[in-house]
Amino acid sequence: MAEQDGIGRGGGSRGWSFRGYELNPSDFTTAMVHLYRGEIQRANTWRTRLDATTNWAVITVAAALTFVFGEPANPHFVFLLVLMLVLTFLMIEARRYRYYVLWAYRVHLMETDFLAQVFTPPFRPSADWGSNVAQTLTEPSFPIELWEAIGRRFRRNYFWLMSLLILSWGIKLSVHPTRAVSWSTVLDRAEVGPIPGRWVVVGVAVVYGALMVLAAAASIARRHETVPEFLRRVAGPLMPEPRPKERLATIVTTEGQAVASRILEELGRGVTALKGTGMYTGKSWDVLLCAVTDVQVPHLSEIVREVDSDAFVVVSLAAEVRGGGFAPFEPPS
Repeated sequence: MAEQDGIGRGGGSRGWSFRGYELNPSDFTTAMVHLYRGEIQRANTWRTRLDATTNWAVITVAAALTFVFGEPANPHFVFLLVLMLVLTFLMIEARRYRYYVLWAYRVHLMETDFLAQVFTPPFRPSADWGSNVAQTLTEPSFPIELWEAIGRRFRRNYFWLMSLLILSWGIKLSVHPTRAVSWSTVLDRAEVGPIPGRWVVVGVAVVYGALMVLAAAASIARRHETVPEFLRRVAGPLMPEPRPKERLATIVTTEGQAVASRILEELGRGVTALKGTGMYTGKSWDVLLCAVTDVQVPHLSEIVREVDSDAFVVVSLAAEVRGGGFAPFEPPS
């Protein structure tokens, strides 16, 4: 995306440049400070909203326990109503969590790829940090899917609340109004209006089991490459498919050195050169391989067009790119 000269090196005449545009160091620092403060504020705001939803669920569960066990005659289905309300809170919190992860991802990029590099020799930020930040600003997308957000929030918070509700519901059915002497008695007491008790129990078990599956799938989603092949087949649609933002560019040109030099200088990306031969013409070509981000693709195409208008360029999706500034992101709690 951009090229940095002079920032953190003391006295450089140029600050931040991008395709001929330049920003002096003081203006660039001011812009970065305001952007960082804004992203921190947004991340903190959504973190607070997450805590608020959890607090609502905790207060609701506590109120239900106090009411239902207050009198033997109080109905058990209050626990089921509260369970549905807690599920609603879980959905709201999962949606908020996706926004929180998005803001946290931007803060993570600025802290690890820019600020941390400024404070350590050679005092030069990662070459692609600006491209990654620009990608989240121009084409924002959630780093995690909704189902994964539900699984993560259930595993970290709502597992305990829902387990307490279901356990309390079972105790209520077993002891009120009198102690149950058999499992069939418990099932009879679990009925809600015209719905037989056994179907109510099955419904609760299915919902709880589905949430447990989501929690397990979310736990292994970030370690997709370590999951055995048979488990991937069993998990089916629950296993996340790669959603790459990186691209692999293959450039076939006669001006390999000139193209590679500009990519190294302007994009800050490494380039691997191979020798190729046209099978029809028998002519020798330079084949360049380069991993870039989405926002760098137009700049890359412009470089190739300016250096060699007859070059052949193929840009394809990269399932996974690691190293050289490409690093996985682990969503925060």
